[in-house]
Amino acid sequence: MSANTTVVVLIAAPPGLRGHLTRWFAEVAPGVYVGNPNPRVRDRLWAILTERIHDGQAAMIEPATTEQGWSTRTAGRDRWTPLDFDGLTLIARPRQNGQPWKPLNKVKENGMIT
Repeated sequence: MSANTTVVVLIAAPPGLRGHLTRWFAEVAPGVYVGNPNPRVRDRLWAILTERIHDGQAAMIEPATTEQGWSTRTAGRDRWTPLDFDGLTLIARPRQNGQPWKPLNKVKENGMIT
C-alpha cells in the first residue's frame, strides 16, 4: 500500500453510489474501496458521497500531514465521528440516545482529569 492510498467504507449505501465509486476505486470487500485518486478527485468524490449517502454511512480515510499520516471524514446517519485530541485522531461512537458525545470528567485547575 502506498502513502497516497485512500480507503472508503460505505454502509447501507444506495447501489448507484457504490457503482460510482468503482470508477476510481477497487472494491476489495463489500462496501470497502481502495484507490489512489488525486486530492481534487478525492474532494469531488467526497462531495458526491455526502450528497447521496442519505440514511447510510460513509467514511473516507485519506493521506494527511499529521502524526498518524492520515485523516478521516465521515458522513451519513448515526455515524462515528472523528475527534482530535492534541493531534491524535480518535473515533467517537454515536450514543444510543442520539445525543452528541460530551466528556464526563472535568479538568481540574492543575490539568489532571478527575
